Amino acid sequence: MGEKDQHVSTPPPVRVGALVPLTRPGWTEAGQHLLAGLRLAADEANAAGGIAGRPLELVVRDTAADPRRAAAAVEELAGLGVAALAGEYHSVVARVAADRADALGVPFLCSSAVLDALTERPARWVARLPPPQSRGWRTYADFLLGAGHRRVAVAAGPGVYWASGTRILRERLAPYGATLAALDVAALGPEGVCEELHARRATALLLLVGHPEPAVPLVRAVRRDRRLGGVTIGAPAGQPELASWAQLLGEDGAAVPFLRYLPERLGPLGARVGEALRGRLGEAPSFVAFEGYDTVAVLAAALRSHGADDRARTAAAWPHLSVEGTRGTIRFTRTPRTGVWQWAGAPVQVADRDPADPRSFRILHDGGAEAG
Repeated sequence: MGEKDQHVSTPPPVRVGALVPLTRPGWTEAGQHLLAGLRLAADEANAAGGIAGRPLELVVRDTAADPRRAAAAVEELAGLGVAALAGEYHSVVARVAADRADALGVPFLCSSAVLDALTERPARWVARLPPPQSRGWRTYADFLLGAGHRRVAVAAGPGVYWASGTRILRERLAPYGATLAALDVAALGPEGVCEELHARRATALLLLVGHPEPAVPLVRAVRRDRRLGGVTIGAPAGQPELASWAQLLGEDGAAVPFLRYLPERLGPLGARVGEALRGRLGEAPSFVAFEGYDTVAVLAAALRSHGADDRARTAAAWPHLSVEGTRGTIRFTRTPRTGVWQWAGAPVQVADRDPADPRSFRILHDGGAEAG
């Protein structure tokens, strides 16, 4: 081998920062699914030649559902020269990350956070895959109305995400004569919530709280209260999607309708990716894992077509992309009240775990996919 051959340089990687909740109090199970999707897509991008011959490298940072930790991670990753940022599950964390990314001029594709106003002001650097909370939760309210619910209660925890969800549900239900009562879980406890449900003659209780605490004790309390046998328990934020819900609650965790962002049927790409994710996770992949895969697939397409060394060109690519994702063709448009580039066509459905087999799911209501 000649001296010239010995000094053939390896092209530098294209680095993408990945923000993921991997430790408590973050929802670590969702974080693991998100990361599995991100990594699978990165591996497949590299198997297909990377980004113009350069390997795609994920630089992972744990946000632990802490906005301050996420802001520090964005600062660090920007300083490391990442081409773009990806990920995050928790809305309040993604909101801070999006604002910092926009201020620093780093493209950020948000994987799985739905709070409508993801940034404080219109942002040119930020795009998002999941539908805004207002669209998803209005779909959930439509499901409740279609099922005949007119007296709805929510067990609400503190925070802007839960408060926003309560407002969206109430505004959607009110024109149809349906009422929504907000119950303070911290003040009432599970038994107190049951008393309020009975007194108000509520037909549905929605869990707008964290998992496993206090969601799991609330479900157990309602299921064991004979007065509340006809009450539907719902979880629009999607807690029953992940395996720990069924592991902790068993049969009690079935028939709890929740929102998820999957089509009625996956196409060939989605089916193939789903099997690959199952192999990596050792369990059925959640919609969060598919969101992770689609995030890197979109970023890889943007970096290939618009260059990996110019962040401004990458951000300018948002409205020009058309990428075949696991859940449909991904295109970004501007939507009211979000402030970011949004995939308007993301699918929305209401599903639950089948009482006959809590490991499987039933689709109860298809919210469709808006044109986008």
